[in-house]
Amino acid sequence: MHDFPHHYLVKAATGTSSNVTVTSPNLPAMETAAPAEFGGPGDLWSPETMLTGAVANCFILSFKAIARASKLEWLSLSCDVDGILDKVERTLKFTELRLHAKLTIPAETDEARARLLLEKAEQSCLVTNSMTAAKTLEIDIKQD
Repeated sequence: MHDFPHHYLVKAATGTSSNVTVTSPNLPAMETAAPAEFGGPGDLWSPETMLTGAVANCFILSFKAIARASKLEWLSLSCDVDGILDKVERTLKFTELRLHAKLTIPAETDEARARLLLEKAEQSCLVTNSMTAAKTLEIDIKQD
């Protein structure tokens, strides 16, 4: 791991009648646009979907690190996130992030311990810890 602080460089650029292109060193460019809710085409990533996706991604990466450190055996994990954008005192902001984690574990894995590590991942996610939105976590664990 690198020393803190870490820096993440991103550039966004557009023309008057084009979508936005987001780039970062050593990463593929990504075309984005406003979401359908704001009059955009609805078929490209938007800042709103990228932020919500960052929450889901960060949750999963946090869990993977915690599970590895805790030597928890697991098979698969998915995380659906419903990011709720609302108007608060004439300002638009994300007010709630509803995470729904679905974890599959081997039959011999302790389900209570797996649940505890999922909760720890939610509490450790640096993306949601950087936001003021309320967070909820719903957990489904299946033993296989």
